Amino acid sequence: MHASQIDQVRRFNRTVTERVGVLHDHYLGRDRPIGEARLLWEIDDQGQDVRRLRERLGLDSGYVSRLLRALERDGLVTLEPHPKDRRVRTVRLTEAGRAERATLDRRSDELAGSLLEPLNDAQRARLVAAMAEVDRLLTAATVTLDAVDPDHPDAQHCLLAYFTELQERFETGFDPARSLLPDAGELRPPRGLFLVARLHGEPVGCAGLKLPPGAPAEIKRMWVAPHTRGLGLARRFLTELEARAARHGRDVLRLDTNKALDAAIGLYRSAGFAEVPAFNDEPYAHHWFEKRITKG
Repeated sequence: MHASQIDQVRRFNRTVTERVGVLHDHYLGRDRPIGEARLLWEIDDQGQDVRRLRERLGLDSGYVSRLLRALERDGLVTLEPHPKDRRVRTVRLTEAGRAERATLDRRSDELAGSLLEPLNDAQRARLVAAMAEVDRLLTAATVTLDAVDPDHPDAQHCLLAYFTELQERFETGFDPARSLLPDAGELRPPRGLFLVARLHGEPVGCAGLKLPPGAPAEIKRMWVAPHTRGLGLARRFLTELEARAARHGRDVLRLDTNKALDAAIGLYRSAGFAEVPAFNDEPYAHHWFEKRITKG
């Protein structure tokens, strides 16, 4: 990163925080700071698991507890322990809490209007389009890639969604039992690894890397949730897996794919993979790809 890029990001942050009023203790003219208001927006009508709420906002437990105590003291929320696990708490809006959130919604709409009102139509369109692009890029930057055990619940969630999508998209359907999918042991160190992408604590993608002794590394089970496509996660998976394969001393990276996955095929080619003759007997594969990489 260049110093000029860092300077621009900091200047942008200062402008936004000043203009949208987050510097004030009374956000949107209410008797609470933005942290408390943000929590009210995140609690839906069915309530919210406090742990999931914390993960969604990327806040530490102590800070969230202080915010919730303030909201509870004001009669805006209630906190209830889970009937089967008292360590798990659920926060719910009271009637007063729903009314406060409605007021915040109205005043937030007014604030958004005040940002747009001084601009002409062309400027408004440019600002809204720029905001959409910034939102997309910031969301992409929020995604984490974590190495997990293939039997981890988040990994299993992604794999089930992956298999379901293949069943819908392949002409012949998809039966995992017929595929040459690696077993979990092949995706655990030292024989491999498995990555899960998370957005606000929720699993939104996965990818595995096989590292068989004396053979090229191979990418398996790469999937990205439909609602996060367009954030560059698939390319990010490829880059990360290539780097990890190189660090393990491999100079060739392989993968196979089905003809129905045309977007994936285009991605592989643009990422430097070249089509090669079949190197396995995968019944669902129509294309096999290989890439020379630099050892780490």
